[in-house]
Amino acid sequence: MSNQFNYPVTLIKQKEGGYTVCFKDIPEAITQGNTLEDALNEALDCLEEAIANRIEMKLDIPAPSHIKKNQHCVSLHTTFAAKTALYLTMREERLTNISLAKKLNCDEKEVRRLLDPHYNSKLPRIEQALQMLGKRLQIEVVAY
Repeated sequence: MSNQFNYPVTLIKQKEGGYTVCFKDIPEAITQGNTLEDALNEALDCLEEAIANRIEMKLDIPAPSHIKKNQHCVSLHTTFAAKTALYLTMREERLTNISLAKKLNCDEKEVRRLLDPHYNSKLPRIEQALQMLGKRLQIEVVAY
């Protein structure tokens, strides 16, 4: 499960310069960048916005496919990945915001904020919510 929030991205070099960025797993996530570094930075922003939209629309979030040799890897920011994990766990368990709020002994508004990709939630609180649902947040540091 270590690949859970690491998405493969394809960079297509353009004749006129720069790169087009595509995600096989999230087809609506398309962006571009002038340099390789710029394209990868834009890729992360684009991926997170596409996933945020799926969360807001209460849609599925596909698991990342295997990263091939000619692809790069884009990993969600830590807090964003934790929020996405909470969203996926709630969908898996068919929990509503209200039912999770009862388990956490908090107001439903707090659960909405924990799931809001644009709200700056505290990682320990997301971790606590995941633990209440039988999940453990695991962070890995890797060289790139």
